[in-house]
Amino acid sequence: MAVGRFGGIVSEKCMVIAIDGPAGSGKSSTAREIARRLGFVHLDTGAMYRAITLKGLRAGVHYEDTARLAAMMQSTEIRFTGTPPNMQVWMDGEDVSEAIRSDEVTRSVSDYCKPDVVRRELVSQQREIGAAQAVVTEGRDVTTVVFPEAELKFFMTASPEERARRRQKDFAKLGVEKSLDELVEEIRARDHKDSTRDHSPLRKAEDAEVIDTTRMNFEEQVSYIVDRAATLRR
Repeated sequence: MAVGRFGGIVSEKCMVIAIDGPAGSGKSSTAREIARRLGFVHLDTGAMYRAITLKGLRAGVHYEDTARLAAMMQSTEIRFTGTPPNMQVWMDGEDVSEAIRSDEVTRSVSDYCKPDVVRRELVSQQREIGAAQAVVTEGRDVTTVVFPEAELKFFMTASPEERARRRQKDFAKLGVEKSLDELVEEIRARDHKDSTRDHSPLRKAEDAEVIDTTRMNFEEQVSYIVDRAATLRR
């Protein structure tokens, strides 16, 4: 064991369950519930990138302005408190749990995910958290870049139409009305951005298991991964 740069104890025996997949595939809600049932930490990497996006938009820092982004990253603190389903995301001492889910952040997060200066710093923090405790984490590159040696690796997907329906429900909870056609186009554009970006593009790891959730309900997808974890821990 060793002490990490954020003060955590690093142990090679901590289990990491890593889930990659496109937007709207169900990986975030699934990861939260898996973490709750197993008593693991939910490492929400997407929330970390959303927090950076929110800060960049507020400060008027363009995602292509590498110098200002680098300075912003050095002065940004992101942390999580609580446990699923009552977990909070904090950025520089502010609870941004709801603000990072806005339509504006959702439309811009892919752009702020691209710069290497952003990804390098956040990946470093994510790896340290995963080395210090058992975690369930999800994103676009957690199985390929962040945790390539994770004990369990999954690629969760669903049809664009099903993912659009899920997004529509999420936006409705925020009081935002969007048509299914509009959301399908946004999802396809997001997929293209994520899969063609220069740094850490969205792709399935060779040893990741594919889970198509198009016709699966929430309980089925959660139970499947929980059972896989329980088998591995025996």
